[in-house]
Amino acid sequence: RVRGGWGSIAAMFRAAVTGSVAGAAAAVSSCCICGLGCGVFLSRLKCVSVTESPGHRPRERINKKSHTRLKPQKQICKPVLEHFDEKYGQELGELWDKVREVLLLPSNWQYAVLVNKFSQCVTFEEYLQSQGYYNFLLDVSPFTQHSLRCYISNVQCRFPRLQHQTERLKEYYLLNAASLVPVLALDVQDGERVLDLCAAPGGKSLAILQYATPGFFLCNEYNALRHQWLKQTLGSFVPDDLRSMISVTDLDGRQIGPQYSQMYNKVLVDAPCSNDRSWLFSSDVLQACVRITERPNLPVLQGQLLRSALEALRPGGTVVYSTCTLSRAENDDVVASVLNSYDNVQAVDLTGLASSLAHNFTFAEGVQYGLLIVPEKGRFWGPMYVSKLHKLH
Repeated sequence: RVRGGWGSIAAMFRAAVTGSVAGAAAAVSSCCICGLGCGVFLSRLKCVSVTESPGHRPRERINKKSHTRLKPQKQICKPVLEHFDEKYGQELGELWDKVREVLLLPSNWQYAVLVNKFSQCVTFEEYLQSQGYYNFLLDVSPFTQHSLRCYISNVQCRFPRLQHQTERLKEYYLLNAASLVPVLALDVQDGERVLDLCAAPGGKSLAILQYATPGFFLCNEYNALRHQWLKQTLGSFVPDDLRSMISVTDLDGRQIGPQYSQMYNKVLVDAPCSNDRSWLFSSDVLQACVRITERPNLPVLQGQLLRSALEALRPGGTVVYSTCTLSRAENDDVVASVLNSYDNVQAVDLTGLASSLAHNFTFAEGVQYGLLIVPEKGRFWGPMYVSKLHKLH
């Protein structure tokens, strides 16, 4: 499948570091990598980077060699930043200053490389290791009996995103490494019935399938566009022989509990939230202001989804609730409200999991019902809130 091998890809990355587009093109011509997005990779090499900072106003840049106009870097949305400064300054104190510094510099953000075990591309992992990447999940206790393989690096470097190709599985999926913590907390076992209530774009669903082999897996996404995105993600990574036990639906997540009462052993609720990273770089200021105004309504929806998940859960099963926001109102407060409504549900202590991940993640203090991963210099992963609930009877 690869002519020239991953050594040729190494040549492309060396060319990227030195800024040599011609060198990268020569490397591509010698390897001809089917489905690895070489065209996308080269287009990324041709881009002129812009140093981003809170006071920098990005301008449209022109590639002098090709005379093509390059897409300007994202601009910080001032109303959102002011809102976050006020809100998170109160909730996080000095920690917000450290998190703020990382979030405002997307040029420093990194992606982890989740290896697709179904692609059977052993040479790719060898290449990752040769470039200084390491599988940070090897020694995660007590979750050591899984097949998740996710690589991160201490050196800032981004892989190209792979283009979708029919009848060919992708070798890897790029994601924020903190996104795997809810999957580790869920701890799916082979043969269990699993529900991913808000599954798009599909990264966590894919990670669950890398982690274990459910007996039945319902991946649900209510939004029509994101539903199609989810289907394409699963189609790009999951072999045909496993798709028979996967059902992809577009139901209202609030109705799944009443419709499928006590049918699942494990349920993931990666709830719609005020995505801090995305909101900070909203291109539509008016839309951003509307989001800020409507933000207090989100915990209501999140609570409804979590209650639906608990209704769909069998006695003895577990629900993991997660968001990618720092907001206390959308995290601990949602879980607290739900726990106060049930006498047969209790929060599960995740300090053991946090200890296993402490080498690569920073956890905020003062979180009552779960974990809050926050990004800071040298550890760019997060934000990610994770809470695990156990249904007693």
